[in-house]
Amino acid sequence: MRRLALACAAALLLASSLLAAAAFARTHGKTPPRLTVFAAASLTDVFPKIARESYSFEGSNALATQIEQGLPADVFASANTTLPEQLYKQGYVTKPVDFTANRLVIVVGHGNPLGIKGPASLEAIKGVKIVMAAAGVPVGDYTRTVLARLHMSNLVDRAVSQETDVREVLSKVVLGEADAGFVYATDAKSVAGQVSVVRISPHAQPRVVYAAAAVRTSSHLAAAKAWVRSLLSRRAQKKLRAYGFLPLPR
Repeated sequence: MRRLALACAAALLLASSLLAAAAFARTHGKTPPRLTVFAAASLTDVFPKIARESYSFEGSNALATQIEQGLPADVFASANTTLPEQLYKQGYVTKPVDFTANRLVIVVGHGNPLGIKGPASLEAIKGVKIVMAAAGVPVGDYTRTVLARLHMSNLVDRAVSQETDVREVLSKVVLGEADAGFVYATDAKSVAGQVSVVRISPHAQPRVVYAAAAVRTSSHLAAAKAWVRSLLSRRAQKKLRAYGFLPLPR
């Protein structure tokens, strides 16, 4: 009986030691927490290759609203700089960090059956079905900037649908539900072989810059800040380039 009691006591002591060690490791960052990252839909393919976290990919404006409403998140990565800056000024996130760039293109049906050569073709060809993202969605705002610079804002009202994020725009063209759509070059690359790409002239291109920030209510704020900074690391930048993202403009 005495041996059994000693064995039980030793087992309890060992279990307590293991629990204490695990708690110590968590407290001192030896076991990195799994972060919840709210990220722009255009980052869907590349972010999981950079880090294994818990991701929520949607339109950046929708994600910003969720953060304002108190939905739990550790990091916010937006397809523009405006939304993170607004959240920063309101106290929801830390100071945003710009980490990559992109450009806008027009995707059309594979082989370009309508012979679309640029935005002007969308105005000239009768019955062409155009799809774009809604105002407030970064890619939707960038699209409106392009059209305004080309004095073609009338095309906004001709769009057959206004989508909630860039992947929804892309899928409309891939599925043949629209003839042309305004998306990021990286999204067009993700379905290479299923669509054709029509370039937009440089003078009409908007400044497409992505920014990320840690959410101040995060229970892993230090880790979230470090994660945001890691997006500027050589490894992360190499992954971003591999998926077609661009270096930050000077």
